Amino acid sequence: MQRSTKQRRAIQETLRSCARPLSPKEIVELAQEGGETLSLTTVYRCLKILVEKGGLAVVEIPGQPARYEVAGLEHHHHFHCDTCDRLFDIPGCPADVHSMAPKGFVATHHELILRGQCPSCL
Repeated sequence: MQRSTKQRRAIQETLRSCARPLSPKEIVELAQEGGETLSLTTVYRCLKILVEKGGLAVVEIPGQPARYEVAGLEHHHHFHCDTCDRLFDIPGCPADVHSMAPKGFVATHHELILRGQCPSCL
């Protein structure tokens, strides 16, 4: 079993406090604002371990690098700001989205990504 390190705790705290999926670069920048010193290499190494241990989830947006969020959150979707490239959580889910599958198909899971501009970029 791997031990909890100061760097892993800093990454987890940064993700918890920000409450939105973050890229490794964003994690480094936000952790530094909080007084932590993390290198991008360390963040990538720790993210891999935290994902393997089940503490973090990978958020994949087509055409974008992976982002990370705390694992175990309630089902939700994401909004991607095309201007600042940040990703935001959208709570909840549209009703009966699985009924949109073509006749004879069975949807087992889904992802919804809205794109546009966040309030800071408008």
